[in-house]
Amino acid sequence: MVTDDNASVCPIELAMQMISRKWVIQILRDMFFGKTRFNEFKEDKPGLSNKVLSHCLKDMEENRLIKRHELEDSIEYKLTERGLALNKVLYELAMFTLTSDLGEEYYSDEYVDELKVVFRGALLKEDS
Repeated sequence: MVTDDNASVCPIELAMQMISRKWVIQILRDMFFGKTRFNEFKEDKPGLSNKVLSHCLKDMEENRLIKRHELEDSIEYKLTERGLALNKVLYELAMFTLTSDLGEEYYSDEYVDELKVVFRGALLKEDS
């Protein structure tokens, strides 16, 4: 039930608090594309330090977006159900860019079509 005490708490703001930290969206995207290990998350992100990535992964764990799995010789991170539930949000963000003029200076029409297929495949899987 909505009361005066919590009526001002916007559900969009609550979600944004969880995913707006720098690098979270990129790490989530990477995980949907199959990356699971610390060093994989750093690929193509020269501004991402080990310290910041470690802190970010801990925050994502605390927010129950990911779960840490210790293997015999390494550590992997997997999306939780909560993290997996963001698939459609990320897909819609990608489609927003690809179907508006936001990306026109970066992508040819052919590449836009290719990206749509790639993001659909990674983010709208049957098991997601």
